[in-house]
This record gives sequence, C-alpha cells and structure tokens, in this order.
Amino acid sequence: MDAIDLLRTDHEKVLAMLDRLEAAPTAAQGADPGLLRARKQLVTEIVIAESRHESIEEQYFWPLVRAEVPEGDRLAATAVDQEAAAKYLLDALDKAEPDQSDFDEMVRRLLREGRKHIAYEQDEVWPEVRAAVSSRQLDEVGTRMMEAKEKAPTRPHPGTPSSPGVQKTMGPAAGLADRIRDSLTDRGE
Repeated sequence: MDAIDLLRTDHEKVLAMLDRLEAAPTAAQGADPGLLRARKQLVTEIVIAESRHESIEEQYFWPLVRAEVPEGDRLAATAVDQEAAAKYLLDALDKAEPDQSDFDEMVRRLLREGRKHIAYEQDEVWPEVRAAVSSRQLDEVGTRMMEAKEKAPTRPHPGTPSSPGVQKTMGPAAGLADRIRDSLTDRGE
C-alpha cells in the first residue's frame, strides 16, 4: 500500500472523529454523565489512532522524507515537533475526566492543533514527497508502516525520543505493554 494513501486514510478517520468530538455536548453545556462518558470514549479512540499513526510516521515516513525530499529535514522536523507537542496533549487528555475544569480547553487545543498538523502534512509535505519519491518506494514504506501499525503503541509516550531507531526498538514493546494494559482496563477501540 502506498504510504501516503495509508496516512490519508488515517487522517480521514481522525478528522471525522474530531468533527464528532467538536459536535459532542460538553459538561459546560449540561451534558449528562452518559454523554460525557461517550465524549471521553471518543477522545480515547482519537488517542489510540493518533498514537499508532505518529509511531509509524516516526519509524518510516519521516526518515523517508529526510532522505529523499529536498528540504526534507526541515519538513520532517516541523512535523515531528508538532507531533511531540501533541503527545503531551494526548497524554493529558487520555488521563483526564470529561467533567474536569480543563478538559474542554484541552479538547479545543486538540481540534485546532490536530487539524493544523494534518493540513501541514497534506498541503506542504505530501506534494513534495510525491514529487521526489517513486511509487515503488512509497509502496515499500507503506507496507512496512501497515505491518508496524499492528504493533504500534496505543497510548502516547511523550518521554520517548522520536528517532526512528528508538521507535523501531521501543515501539513494539510499548505497543505490547499498551495492549495488555488496555485489555486489563477495558480501554480500547
């Protein structure tokens, strides 16, 4: 599978979840506990999707961009910096309760920064990648990304370096630990 097509599918799913989250009733709007639990579950689904997505990008996509795309270091560095900041926000949201005082502000930041990051990748990075990288390379990297996604972490790990080597080594172990923890706590997709 083409790497950009794989990432586009992820982006479409996340954007749809962000739209649903934005429309969901909040505690400030008087949402009942059931609606707040549903809102928190949607945040959890976003955290899982983004954690997996960012892991495979850091392992395979950003190294490809750095190696093959003119200005690839700059493009990748901007994206990785955005993703590093997002990990802290996703981690805080994952641990937060939907009725706590800063939950809605964190959600607003997630909506704003998530959409901005996706637009950056799609509008600035992907055209450069398409121009510089062969279809064969994109298919090879996409296949590796798809395989890695199955073992990727389901939680953000903001303290883990984003280097490809660290991600390829620690990512599957963190992913296994996350999935065990998810099954013990009934957290999941």
